[in-house]
Amino acid sequence: MTTPSWHRIGLVTDIPKRGARCLNTPLGRVAVFRTADDRVFAMEDRCPHKGGPLSQGIVHDRSVTCPLHNAVISLENGAMKGPDEGKVKTFAIRIDAKSETIEISFDAVAAEPFVEAAE
Repeated sequence: MTTPSWHRIGLVTDIPKRGARCLNTPLGRVAVFRTADDRVFAMEDRCPHKGGPLSQGIVHDRSVTCPLHNAVISLENGAMKGPDEGKVKTFAIRIDAKSETIEISFDAVAAEPFVEAAE
């Protein structure tokens, strides 16, 4: 098993509470979300149903609502909730507790939504 590579993408405070910021990557556009309780998640910025930009959706609890058709998607695992079906690819995030620096791995799918970086 290979060790994932981590990329610094900014600070927790760079993302508004209950909001998102986007990254343009070789894999496409990735949305990085921050919840009201300061959890940070990352996933593709595209709803699997109608292709809506999830970064423009409403963040609530550990979910985001698509701005195009109100589908609710789990930030933890990318699964659509309710009657809609589909899944959004998620990415692993870790945060340095001291500096609040966010790092993302495009190699690893998120298993845990919030991982503190090793010291």
